[in-house]
Amino acid sequence: MSNDYGALTRDGLWKNNVVFSQMLALCPLLAVTGTATNGLGMGLASTFVMILSSFAVSISRDMITNEVRIPVFVLIIATLVTLVDMSMNAWLHDLHKVLGIFIPLIVTNCAILGRVESFASRNAIFPSTYDGLMMGLGFTLALVSLGLAREIIGSGTIFANASLLLGESFAFLEITLIPEYKGFLLSILPPGGFLVLGFILAGKRLLDRRIEKRSVTRQSINLEHATTAS
Repeated sequence: MSNDYGALTRDGLWKNNVVFSQMLALCPLLAVTGTATNGLGMGLASTFVMILSSFAVSISRDMITNEVRIPVFVLIIATLVTLVDMSMNAWLHDLHKVLGIFIPLIVTNCAILGRVESFASRNAIFPSTYDGLMMGLGFTLALVSLGLAREIIGSGTIFANASLLLGESFAFLEITLIPEYKGFLLSILPPGGFLVLGFILAGKRLLDRRIEKRSVTRQSINLEHATTAS
């Protein structure tokens, strides 16, 4: 069992991020991130499914045999996605219309099925639920980051129409960075999504290398000091 919640946090948000490290769920990532608002809505819906599916699989793992575990996991995820789809249609109808078919397609998100299979089915309830939360937040971070970059380049705004799609309480997120900006259309189209994602991934790789280099340097300094002291 894994009870290292610090490691689970680092894995979910950065080190083993669904998008930035595993390169999964690219279809909804590129399709719905024309704006940060769409990315946030999709991310929160996926996070909800990840949390509850991890909880459900963990709590029932001793009752599910190996022969039928994958169909059962898919059934659990599909049930939760159906509930999310119906709830969004009822209370966030405008966002539901914008995201469209990509909400039901959360069922096919291999990141969710893969995580419940590799972690939740083998660990206790609390670590599994927390892992689902962190993986969901990491996915949301990727969606919002890509959506923000594409929206700023494409229209010069941040979280456009947040109050319409997510509710009046999210109106404070709406910011116009560049008034009367005509925008760069390519960034909001799928090819632009690939380009922006490529730059974000390159930036993450460079940052990871810099962090690793600093860690190695720090270890060398500590080892040198320990040798000198002895």
